[in-house]
Amino acid sequence: MSYFATNLKFLRSKKKLTQAQLAEALGLNRPVIGAYEESRSEPKISTLLQMAGYFNISLDAFLGSNLMEKGERTASGLQVLPITVDRDSGEEKITLVPVKAVAGYNTSFGDLEFIGSLPHFDLPIKELSRNHTYRMFQVEGDSMLPVLPGSYVLGSFESDHRMVGGGNLYVVVTTEGVVFKRVESGFEKGVYRLISENPQFAPYEVGVGEVKEFWRVRGYFGFEFPGGWGYRQLEEILSILRSK
Repeated sequence: MSYFATNLKFLRSKKKLTQAQLAEALGLNRPVIGAYEESRSEPKISTLLQMAGYFNISLDAFLGSNLMEKGERTASGLQVLPITVDRDSGEEKITLVPVKAVAGYNTSFGDLEFIGSLPHFDLPIKELSRNHTYRMFQVEGDSMLPVLPGSYVLGSFESDHRMVGGGNLYVVVTTEGVVFKRVESGFEKGVYRLISENPQFAPYEVGVGEVKEFWRVRGYFGFEFPGGWGYRQLEEILSILRSK
């Protein structure tokens, strides 16, 4: 179920804009905005991306969560997410968070100016859906070997924290920092269990209220292959990108 019409009306009202004012800001006609809000018409993907960029939220949250009922952030983990959009095409960019920016990310992840200052790019890979928001994080430390320190992991934004878990890989943004771990479900219990790939690092738990963002890992990129890896492991990387 899409909440586009409800969310569009809510976000417009939140900005105290009339339909005519929003239409002018987006380069559309006022009747078009009315048709969208009344579910009489649906926008093209390029228009959706333009709107998401204008309201500084992810497409996931725009379409998949009722913002009017839940607010900008609730116990379900819903979050309004700053994104970067290409001015010419209106398409959402992938933001890169390098190691030097990771330290400040957990306190500035909701700051549009901070996100806009980070590198951003396109990644024209067919396995990446245009209906998701992606972010790339550079990781350090040995806890996730064989993913080597300095590698880049690509994650898709998880707007509903109740869906997180299952032993899947995530970049987890907490009040203490940014980590790359496997996560076991724990929303109902009030905690998540975070697990390293490297058995030398013990699992630990973080409270639901400590987590700011979850990014489900879809793949990673590095400039050095882990020792002993070969064709089978490359196939596994591709399978992660395909399994959405």
